[in-house]
Amino acid sequence: MSTDTTDTTDTDAATEVDGGAGATADTGSAPVLTVSPAALERVLEIRDGEEDPGTLCLRVAITGTSGTDYTYDLAFEVISELDEADDLSVQGGLSVVVAADSVEEMRGATLDVPSASGQGGLVIRNPNKPNPLVGRNIELTGDLADKVRQLLAEAVNPSLASHGGFADLVGVEDTTVFITMGGGCQGCSMSAATLREGIQVAIKEAIPEVTDVVDVTDHEAGDNPFYS
Repeated sequence: MSTDTTDTTDTDAATEVDGGAGATADTGSAPVLTVSPAALERVLEIRDGEEDPGTLCLRVAITGTSGTDYTYDLAFEVISELDEADDLSVQGGLSVVVAADSVEEMRGATLDVPSASGQGGLVIRNPNKPNPLVGRNIELTGDLADKVRQLLAEAVNPSLASHGGFADLVGVEDTTVFITMGGGCQGCSMSAATLREGIQVAIKEAIPEVTDVVDVTDHEAGDNPFYS
């Protein structure tokens, strides 16, 4: 079973694996992708319906981006057929594999259940965000404030638009940039991560003279956050 998803991930099968191939399992170090107790319980409950569950693992890979988030594929694969470079951890009897080319972008992520009561499926909470500059060749001109405004308009806001949000420049003080988030990003529980891991990285990469990016959003005033 396989599914494409962003941070909200639906899946209807999972299995545990005995033994392993690829990366190390149970080495004592933190896994790349941690499975929460609630998600583990849900996954293990479903795995019992799979044929020969002891030969399978849950493999997770990043397939692309959607707005400010990655998209993922979750599939159940025979562990003996895995790439040796894949990362393997065994958590509560469940073998969890992160594709080799997704490890760095998923490090520190958690597979969890949705926070909304009664909502099915699983959620991947990933602190890492895609860099909106990847694949873009943007030429910025003017002073520091002009460059930030151009970057937000041409690279950042098109990504935030998929969540009904946007980012605006409030002001510049020396080499510190002050940003506010609006629309679906205002009052959003994920917007701090979006700013820190996505927008801040993009601004500093595109405009090296910027030393700090500060979020001055009044999140208490948000009426319709995309994530809550």
